[in-house]
Amino acid sequence: MTRAVVSAKGALRWRTGHPWIFRSDLIERPATPPGVVAVHERSGQLLGQALWSPASEISLRLLDRDPAATIDQAWWRNRLSRAITRRDGIDASACRLVHGEGDGLPSLVVDRYDRWLVVQLLSAGMESFREMIVAELLSLTGVEGILARNDAAVRDREGLARNTELLHGEVPREIEVREGGITYLAAPWTGQKTGAFLDQRENRIRVGQVARGRALDCFSYHGSFALHLAARADHVIAVDSSGEALDRAAQNAARNGRSNIEFVEANAFDYLRDAERAGTKFETVVVDPPAFAKNKQSLGNAIRGYHEINLRAMRLLAPGGMLFTASCSYHLTKSRFLEMIEGAAADSGRRLSLRELSGQPLDHPEILSIPETGYLKGALVEAMD
Repeated sequence: MTRAVVSAKGALRWRTGHPWIFRSDLIERPATPPGVVAVHERSGQLLGQALWSPASEISLRLLDRDPAATIDQAWWRNRLSRAITRRDGIDASACRLVHGEGDGLPSLVVDRYDRWLVVQLLSAGMESFREMIVAELLSLTGVEGILARNDAAVRDREGLARNTELLHGEVPREIEVREGGITYLAAPWTGQKTGAFLDQRENRIRVGQVARGRALDCFSYHGSFALHLAARADHVIAVDSSGEALDRAAQNAARNGRSNIEFVEANAFDYLRDAERAGTKFETVVVDPPAFAKNKQSLGNAIRGYHEINLRAMRLLAPGGMLFTASCSYHLTKSRFLEMIEGAAADSGRRLSLRELSGQPLDHPEILSIPETGYLKGALVEAMD
């Protein structure tokens, strides 16, 4: 290993629980390719071992605070084993085994889909350990195949190529996922994220438990919420702007014998506006849009978008109806998310009760000292009139 020397500001970030040190806090840069380096303060004190990414704004990512730690095969086996063991008891055939910084493995994502894994190596430092990581994942899980979905834009900032490649065995183009009484097809090679939105698993199951009457699922994508709604609701309308996504949703509905789902290709904002004008009412509504706030600069417009879509959804609720609304925008904090819901409720003219607040499931741990590990917020709202 070579060493990096960091400023007092950079050292303080580590001491207060955040694993990142930025380029601006480097006093002495390692003269080595991406990998692992020892990190020192200016005084010479050794702070720990970190992943080193020469091209990235996030230059160092903490791996181990132990000055004597050796980041070898045994180290990876221990850290990966701890993360995987934490998921014991999850009653679903697909879940996240490694949630990056949330599991002390910064810039590494590992999702399990039944007998296969999909991984993302999102930093140059992590990429340099690919062979060790793959070997230990195979040993610990015994899966039949491992696919790398290294097509995320963040790899551009690391000086890494974007690609999707098979790392071991074979991985099907479609994998059936079992989740709370329903099944759906994930698309590990081409789907969003690593093939499906695993972070909403618990929220989908919960909304299915309270669904009734006429239901509406906005931004339905492959219909995962709609499938859970259809178990109790009389009729479900699944709305998405992508006809291709709705085709897959229809296939998922047929797979589960759900004949009470109607698929509508439309812009969700337009659909809600038209439904409000027509005086349509729903007993259950789900609003789970994509991330409107991609960065801090877009937050203002994003909040206006979230406000509008929730306002219209609230006005569509029948008396006693339930709305589940969510945001996966990291830049929209929990407090601002709640403020947005409160503002929409005030503008709706309805008396609305906040029944539940939700976040990420156990397999997507949110570390309190690392805000970037938490992004998903959800709220269940009841119309009292």
